[in-house]
Amino acid sequence: MSVDSEKDVDELDDVADRAELRNRYDLLLQEVRVALPGVQILLAFLLTVPFSQKFDDLDTWGLRAYGVALTCSMLAVVCLLTPAMLHRLGERTARAARLKWSIRFEVLGLGFVAIALIAALWGVARYVYSNEMAWWITLPAAALVLVCWVLLPLSLRRRHRPSA
Repeated sequence: MSVDSEKDVDELDDVADRAELRNRYDLLLQEVRVALPGVQILLAFLLTVPFSQKFDDLDTWGLRAYGVALTCSMLAVVCLLTPAMLHRLGERTARAARLKWSIRFEVLGLGFVAIALIAALWGVARYVYSNEMAWWITLPAAALVLVCWVLLPLSLRRRHRPSA
């Protein structure tokens, strides 16, 4: 592992650290390639739901949950596709800035994915079972997302940060 791989993105130079920035961008695009198909399938499903017979049976809260899931899944797709657009259309010499913005959009996109998944789960569980059961099903899933996607990464970041 090179010394450059330990540096924060802000510490990397567009010219001197070109190879490191390229490697990190390649890894980021691989991460996006893993997340994007699932989000696209969720969005495609949500776009077809209003055409089903039972959609009209949704009450106000069911429609709100659907609206949140639909909107957040669309925003997630846009955010997760942004790194590829920055790679294709962004200034070639602004490597560190493209990487920094791509990371931000990937994290934001995954946040929207989490909201979309939780809203969709709550809406479906509420429709199939009851309001109370929907909370019993959704809260553990939301807690797991919070632990795995937020608390664990932040914990590892703090634990492995070099002391100054």
